[in-house]
Amino acid sequence: MSGRPDTEARRRHDELSRTIRDARYRYYVLSEPPMTDAAFDAALRELEELERAHPALVSAGSPTRQVGAPVDVAFAPVTHPTPMLSLDNAFDRAEVEAWAERVRRGLGSDDPVRYTCERKIDGVAVDLVYRDGVLERAATRGDGTTGEDVTAQALTIADVPYRLAVADPPALLEVRGEVHLPLAAFDRMNAERIEAGEAAFMNPRNAASGALRQKDPAATAARPLALWVHGLGAVEGVTFAGHSEALRWLADAGLPVPPETTTVDGVAAVWAEIERATAERHELAYETDGVVVKVDDRAQQERLGWTSRAPRWAIAYKMPPVEQQTRLLGIEVNVGRTGKVAPFAVLEPVLVAGTTITHATLHNELQVHAKDVRVGDTVVVRRAGDVIPEVVGPVLSARPRGTRRWRMPATCPFCGQPLVRPEGEAHHLCENVDCPNRLLESVTHLASRGALDIEGLGEQTVELLVERGLVGDLADLFRLEGRREELLALDGFQQRRVDNLLAGIDAARTRPLDRFLVAFNIRHLGPTYARALARAFGELGPLAAADTDALEAVDGIGPVIAASVRSWFDNPRNVQLVADLAALGVAPRAEAGPAGAGDGAGTDPTLLEGLTVVVTGTLEGFTRDEARAALEARGAKVAGSVSGRTDYLVAGAAPGSKVGRAEQLGVPVLDESGLLALLASGPDGGAA
Repeated sequence: MSGRPDTEARRRHDELSRTIRDARYRYYVLSEPPMTDAAFDAALRELEELERAHPALVSAGSPTRQVGAPVDVAFAPVTHPTPMLSLDNAFDRAEVEAWAERVRRGLGSDDPVRYTCERKIDGVAVDLVYRDGVLERAATRGDGTTGEDVTAQALTIADVPYRLAVADPPALLEVRGEVHLPLAAFDRMNAERIEAGEAAFMNPRNAASGALRQKDPAATAARPLALWVHGLGAVEGVTFAGHSEALRWLADAGLPVPPETTTVDGVAAVWAEIERATAERHELAYETDGVVVKVDDRAQQERLGWTSRAPRWAIAYKMPPVEQQTRLLGIEVNVGRTGKVAPFAVLEPVLVAGTTITHATLHNELQVHAKDVRVGDTVVVRRAGDVIPEVVGPVLSARPRGTRRWRMPATCPFCGQPLVRPEGEAHHLCENVDCPNRLLESVTHLASRGALDIEGLGEQTVELLVERGLVGDLADLFRLEGRREELLALDGFQQRRVDNLLAGIDAARTRPLDRFLVAFNIRHLGPTYARALARAFGELGPLAAADTDALEAVDGIGPVIAASVRSWFDNPRNVQLVADLAALGVAPRAEAGPAGAGDGAGTDPTLLEGLTVVVTGTLEGFTRDEARAALEARGAKVAGSVSGRTDYLVAGAAPGSKVGRAEQLGVPVLDESGLLALLASGPDGGAA
């Protein structure tokens, strides 16, 4: 379709243009984006399609012809040596292949093309200018031609070298990169802000942007910013044949280059790299939302050239969004197995990362207030990887009038008992052990895989047994053998189902002590420390009789866990439960682990600090959970996929494709004996 635009086309063009200009200003200048990246991309694509259909709507002032946003007058303006252009986007394989075909036609050759693939870092674009090896100026992108002088702020970032580490520095080197907040640092910073009663940042990108654009460099220095560099602008005094060669030179000069950057041949390999990057996006230490693909040969880049806003030799593949906007319909609370009360959001259904989300966590009352989310708000909802969906924060520009701050209810919605918040803790508690929802959550948990692993005792079955009065605590499960006829009378409980359920419960009698401790729902006591206690005391009786001093004497058990365990065993209801289990012949004992495995007890929690380990295949002496717990107890991070940041791959039987990937990346592969050596001696043992 072409020709003169009709009234509706002009109206829509004006509406989209205003929306995009406002979003850019709020994103780049105010660090307060009014919409998700996905919504912005959709609006820009619609505007581009509208202009293709109606060329008369195109003007030099159109948002499709502009980059970034106007500079903030609070900072001195800076003209970049070469413009900081934007990138064209691709959202699927067909669009990536179409771009590669345009590259082929532009080069006029069928020869294979090498491409460099870089993670698209969700940070703040910066331009660093080095003259004779010394940092002269750092600037934000601004409108692509003129940015804001943030030299003093950038020099507070540890990753930004003041002087390049080269013997013969070039006369001029313009370096492009992204200032960002590593995820672990962002989480720590937000936790500290919430604890101090301050508003939490919505995401790492906003926090990084706000930090870099602080007028006082000391305020920038107070936030743990980092830098990745990914390209060059103007260069005098040094030449590079390829983009990958330039990145290696920058790394040698002391500038940080993401280790995940790779160079491949042909578009099929590009797509394989995109798929790998998408699968690993949540394993990285920083936020990434895509892959930037660049023709590696710099001579070919020159031949392909640029449009007014983007290079023809590069494209940004945008990964499916993990954030979307929707409306907050209500805030309700749930009571968990330990009595912890957690608010959650009731949402207008929204599709996030391939899943329709109707509920999302809000953690606790402090976080609700720190994020200032209110019923009726348009909110940003995030679902990254397998993480439970959470409300990131409100879109304040869309807040309706008359909204009110949410307050935690005074009483439990399930039993009506008062809710309390212990001093120094963020969560409220329902202390009524007979609370019907606590009971449901508790019995469901004790039957779960991480506790007693009772086959056939799922959530619906638990709900029915509790509702009919057949189960009120853990001991009641082991009494069900004597109530077989009552089970057979339940709807859907045929002979075979009852036999399987009772067989599963009977098998649970012999679970080791640490699994029973997990099943008891003791606050603050997770699987790792449950194993430590089980191995220290051996049986339930001695543990139940231990005082807090004896509990704290166990390596890894601090005063909070010790007090919680002692409090649980002092509760009369639990005293009776332990006695009932003994009367029923249930006497759990500690299970000896594989030699050298450990579980956190008696180990150095910093032995493997900073290491990333992937476990694959079947191990003889460990379950997957036990291997993870042993590694994490020593400070390692256990990831789900192999990447350039993986330090070791532990491979058992039938390991799958991860071994090949590790060998390709040069990641050391350990068998089970290698894992034991790593756990016992740290990296030296792993190397041996």
